[in-house]
Amino acid sequence: MRRSILGPSLAVATLALALTGCGSKSDTGSATVSPSSSPSPTPSSSRAACAAKETLAATDTNGTFCLTTGSTVRILLDGTTARPWAPVKTVGSSLKATNSGILIRPGDASNAYQAVSAGTVKLTSSRPLCATAPHKISCKGIQEWSVTVVVSKP
Repeated sequence: MRRSILGPSLAVATLALALTGCGSKSDTGSATVSPSSSPSPTPSSSRAACAAKETLAATDTNGTFCLTTGSTVRILLDGTTARPWAPVKTVGSSLKATNSGILIRPGDASNAYQAVSAGTVKLTSSRPLCATAPHKISCKGIQEWSVTVVVSKP
């Protein structure tokens, strides 16, 4: 009777693919596979944990940043045509989209927002962890990007 080696070979190949992982090296920033389930901070509870920053990148994911009304924050997420960033989404009304004034390459997400009123806004985007191409092996992972912006009056 012949022994089949298909089962163990398939298991070893699957393990090798899992260990090399599509998302083990990211273009910019760290890969976040699952969304954060923590509640949004309120303006008063977040002021001590806020960082002031004018430009946010992929490495700023899961951070909380402070603005005063009238100031502007820019979002620059560097992507590729094979791993493009989705357009940045906002939840909250304290920021108003403004002209970013920057030419972007395919796959990048670039936005600018002006702080118009006190409050908290969550900004999010995502992109594939692996390059996707027709008829090629690829993973289904998603790199998520999310920041919280707390706007206060000067």
